[in-house]
Amino acid sequence: MQEFFKSENMGDFIKFRKMITPAIIQVLFWAGAAVTVLAGLVTIATSFGRYGGGAATFFGGFLMMVLGPVAVRIYCELLILLFRVNETLTDIKNGLAKKK
Repeated sequence: MQEFFKSENMGDFIKFRKMITPAIIQVLFWAGAAVTVLAGLVTIATSFGRYGGGAATFFGGFLMMVLGPVAVRIYCELLILLFRVNETLTDIKNGLAKKK
C-alpha cells in the first residue's frame, strides 16, 4: 500500500494513467457470482412451493446456479480485457518513445 502513495504512483492515479477499475471488476465478479447462486437457490426453493413451476423451475434454478457464475466470469473477463489492451498499448507507446 505504501508503494501507491509514492509521488510517481499517486501522480499516475490522479492523471488517470493508473486504472482502479480492474480491481473493482474482480469484486463485482464475486458479488455477481454470489447473487446468481442465491437467485438459483431461491428459484429452486420456490419450485417446491404451492405455486411453483415444478421440475422446469427446479432445473432452471440449477442451471442458474451453474451457468450464472460462468456468465458473470465471461463478462468480467471481457471488461478486464479492455483494460489489459489499454495497458499493452501504453507499454508499446512508452517503449517507442524511449527508442526515439
